[in-house]
This record gives sequence, C-alpha cells and structure tokens, in this order.
Amino acid sequence: MESRQHNATKEPEIELFVKAGLDGENIGNCPFCQRLFMVLWLKGVKFNVTTVDMTRKPEELKDLAPGTNPPFLLFNKELKTDFIKIEEFLEQTLGPPTYPHLSPKYKESFDVGSDIFAKFSAYIKNPRKEANINFEKALLREFQRLDVYLNTPLPEEIDQDSVEDITVSKRKFLDGDHLTLADCNLLPKLHIIKIAAKKYRDFEIPADMAGVWRYLNNAYACDEFSHTCPADEEIEHTYASVARKMT
Repeated sequence: MESRQHNATKEPEIELFVKAGLDGENIGNCPFCQRLFMVLWLKGVKFNVTTVDMTRKPEELKDLAPGTNPPFLLFNKELKTDFIKIEEFLEQTLGPPTYPHLSPKYKESFDVGSDIFAKFSAYIKNPRKEANINFEKALLREFQRLDVYLNTPLPEEIDQDSVEDITVSKRKFLDGDHLTLADCNLLPKLHIIKIAAKKYRDFEIPADMAGVWRYLNNAYACDEFSHTCPADEEIEHTYASVARKMT
C-alpha cells in the first residue's frame, strides 16, 4: 500500500513502514503507526507507506530492520526506529518555512489524556464482574478530565477587552484549531477505545461529554485522522483475545 502527499521540490526520500492488517495489505491496528502516519501527512511532505505483514515478514525487511517491529522509517535511506525518537526527529528536521511545526503550545494538551489508554486496558482485561464497575469508573474519570480540558477556553480564546465572558471553549482540537503532536498521540487511542470498548464491554463515551464529542467529530472530519484509521474489524480482532470474558 502506498500513500503520497505532495509539497515543494527537493524533498527528502521518506518511507514509513506500518503494521499490516488481517489481509496482509491494508493498515492494521497500531496506534503508534497511525501516530507517525498522521505526523507525516500533517507535515505536508511526500512519503511512501509500506504495510508489513507480521505473519510473514519479507526477507528484505528482515535484513533492513532485524528484530524491529513497525513502525519504523527510512529517511533518505537511513533507518530510524523507536516511534518517539522518529516523531522528535521529524519535528526537528521538517520545520518552517517549508513544513509546519506540530508541537502543541500548552503542555497540558499532551498531559491530559496520558492515562486514558492505561485505564481502558485495565478495564477491558478485567475478568471479574464485581470489579467491572470500578474499572469503568476509573476510565470515565479520565474521560471527564479530558472533557473538562476541552471545554475550558485556552488563553487565546479569551479576549481581555471583551465584555462577554467565554465560559466554554469552541476550539476543534486539544491545543487549538489545528492538529498537533498531542492529537496524533491521543486520537488513535481514543478511536481504539471507542470501537473495542463498545464491542466487548458495551461501553460508550457518554453523550453529555460535549467537549470529547466535539473533539472526536472534528477529528473524524479530517483526512489526516479518518483516512489513517484501521478498519473497525482490525481493532475488534486485536482485542478479541485481550478482552477477558467476565465471570
């Protein structure tokens, strides 16, 4: 599978290797792969995407990145591994004026969703029915924290000279009206939670969490997110063996 985004001349040669899905060709379930896919797309740089079938890793990939699982990157034929280091490298290397900076302005934009995936993992792996309510409450607390942050106006939304007080944020994403690295980190995880928790625990993000739903709806309207999401079936298959049947 290949994906090409277009921009100016003299661009680096970039190939992103991501986990393949059940058919060995389409995008598989891997939030870290999606995170880097989104970063490259948002940078506006030209790049290729190669899906790696982990059930039969091709010989050339074994030679290229022995012992390494996706995501990994070839940047001007130089191998880059560790998705966090790759993200830092891309942010430093692909900068203005040719490419946009994607780092969020506010540290809290990165921190606010930092525990949500761990709470989800504990929730979906729990096999004890009597403990389910406590794991669900812990997950909901993290969603509530996220909802409060998304509904709280950022400093630039507040006009000091205005007579009207802005009490609820109208921003689209975590750090403002543009996707940042914070969103590339959190959105793939929220998508997994939304699909897997519904399938295996009949859990849905509460409708009254207006900030979270505004955020998700705005994100799904962006190609950089929606077109890099794995199919629902990929997520459901991943968690079929993880989601413990409750007794």
